Amino acid sequence: MKKKSFADMPCPIALSLEHVGDGWNILILRDMSYGLSRFDEFEKSLGIAASTLTRRLNGLIESGLVEKHTYSDKPPRYDYVLTESGRDFRPVVLTLMKWGSKHFSPGGSNIELIDGASGKPVDLVLVDANSGKRINMHEHSLRYKGPSESISAWRLEAGRARRDAYRNALPPSQPLQLNR
Repeated sequence: MKKKSFADMPCPIALSLEHVGDGWNILILRDMSYGLSRFDEFEKSLGIAASTLTRRLNGLIESGLVEKHTYSDKPPRYDYVLTESGRDFRPVVLTLMKWGSKHFSPGGSNIELIDGASGKPVDLVLVDANSGKRINMHEHSLRYKGPSESISAWRLEAGRARRDAYRNALPPSQPLQLNR
């Protein structure tokens, strides 16, 4: 069964998932961010079938997240390395790691991000580079910059109304007056 394409959706999350939404892709990008670069290393790390790995690597190359460099001509062998776009995905991988460690790793995680100079664990947070404030759902919101009749505008307004209802202690079952 062919997966649904998100390429026509005007949402940056959907457009990102078009390129990295497959679990294998994210795990391959994780391994690359750890420093792995060879086909056999990915096979060993992931326990993935060679045909599946080949398809995923080719897709990541097509998406511009990975480049292939020859390191041996006979037989042909390649290093797979992150492009700038692929390297920019590393904070997403680290954020998933922190979230998974917190919510799905009973007894805590067996891996942690550390500061290279001090060796101390890093408390990874999303911060506004302009103000230095941690991003949170109470002080920060999304603003849609497109047509007001779009599904994206409706989605943001529906979410904002629901959050405001909870914030103002309105009963969650109270119907919201939103038009699509």
